[in-house]
Amino acid sequence: MTSVQRPAEAASYKFSDIVADPAIHARWNKVRKYFFLRESTYDMTNRCNIRCEGCYYFNGEKHLTVEERDPSAWKHLMEAEKERGITFVVLAGAEPSLVPELCRQCFKTIPMGAIATNGLHAIPRDIDYRIHVSVWGNDATSLTVRKAPKMLDRQMEIYRDDPRAIFIYTFTPYNIDDAAEVTHILAENGQRISFNMFSAPVGYSGELRHSAESLQRTAEMMARLLAQYPQTVLYSPYNIEVHTNRLGLHALFSCPYPRRNPSSAIGLGRSFKQYRTDLSWDRDAACCVPDTDCEDCRHYAAGSAVVTARMYRHADHPRSFAAWLDYVDTYLAVWVRDYEKSENLCPLLSFEEQKTLAA
Repeated sequence: MTSVQRPAEAASYKFSDIVADPAIHARWNKVRKYFFLRESTYDMTNRCNIRCEGCYYFNGEKHLTVEERDPSAWKHLMEAEKERGITFVVLAGAEPSLVPELCRQCFKTIPMGAIATNGLHAIPRDIDYRIHVSVWGNDATSLTVRKAPKMLDRQMEIYRDDPRAIFIYTFTPYNIDDAAEVTHILAENGQRISFNMFSAPVGYSGELRHSAESLQRTAEMMARLLAQYPQTVLYSPYNIEVHTNRLGLHALFSCPYPRRNPSSAIGLGRSFKQYRTDLSWDRDAACCVPDTDCEDCRHYAAGSAVVTARMYRHADHPRSFAAWLDYVDTYLAVWVRDYEKSENLCPLLSFEEQKTLAA
């Protein structure tokens, strides 16, 4: 059995029966304390110190907007965001480490959040957000795709002994084997890592789009690294299943972000906004990673909302609900400062075992 393919006997379980299990009950109580999180995302600057193939930011028109560089304007925006119920901010696009004064203003008003960075410029310690340092392979691969030398060495030096930092490894068809080397290096240096999947931007015609073969190879590598480095890799078996599925997240779960969700009554359709550098936003483009091809989306940031928002899809069987709890536990550990991931409730099964259970 897999959690995407729910078991035939699922309807026989009541939710009260599922959460009566002590381990599930404890994990449920742990994660639901964070259900108050309400997220929006913000492009902080249209400048970047590198250019990566397949970059989401420099596809589309986002990078053409005028930058608002006045900290007081950002202060006003954050105060308005807090007033409308936003409790978690994600600072991105293009390279937010280049505008620490704006990031600091966000932190002063809304102190829970995360920053997505290429990791080549230090973010001051007083900006106490979670920091996602992007990795796209070993140094040789990064030089090819990101045009920057010795990226991993430089990233590790800048964020050495920094509890805010987690390294986010984006799998493409061409860096799957690199992941073993990178994870080993990070483990040796006391760093933590989680995984992302390259998801093609709209109109992308390059070679980084995944195939059925690369999805399976990626799943196998993720499972190997999760088993080999359980203290280093923040992931779960259900994360692997969802993000390497032949179907994208939208096909599996449907997407709750405004870009694909016409309802503004509840949930992300009501609360989520994606602001550009001029502090404007467009509902028709609003999602966690604008300009992604929705049919190809397996992005870790999208899954953090798409999968977590589908509790009802998982709450009819102990194993599927435990898998969902593992996913939410992983999401919180990756995104929220000082949240510690627990041991996964669901075992890491071999692909042969998964096929047997799914039959």
